[in-house]
Amino acid sequence: MSGERKAKVPAKLTSAIDHDLIRELARLLEETGLSEIEFERNGQRVRVARQMPQGGPYIHATPAVTTAAEVHEGDALSLDPAKHPGVVTSPMVGTAYLAPEPGARPFVEIGSPVRVGDTLLIIEAMKTMNQIPTPRAGTVIQVLIEDGQPVEFGEPLMIIE
Repeated sequence: MSGERKAKVPAKLTSAIDHDLIRELARLLEETGLSEIEFERNGQRVRVARQMPQGGPYIHATPAVTTAAEVHEGDALSLDPAKHPGVVTSPMVGTAYLAPEPGARPFVEIGSPVRVGDTLLIIEAMKTMNQIPTPRAGTVIQVLIEDGQPVEFGEPLMIIE
């Protein structure tokens, strides 16, 4: 009799692991060059990470673009860009693009005057293009990334004075 009382469990609930989702997240890691990605839906959270070589995949020893500050005896290069009061940091993890499309002129260049709300660059995250606006008015004095470079949350992107 006890065999008759077994509850039927739908096949979908028997495996708590969504293998297709994990494979898709792993593909995103590979495509974007990120070291980890986390996804949550309906209370289920999946985090996929890969081990990176010692020192990480990208080492930023110097700025990616020659700056106007280098002309003034290199003072700006001796300072940590992340501590500069005019630094613009990445609000998300993704791939940064300096122009609206391949081959197009960049949104801004060194020496470009910018107003609050102007688009500085685009960060692609989860196949969505996110325009990153200028947080303050001023002039772009340093570009710290290259076009198509993966960026992390809080990573310095540009400096505006």
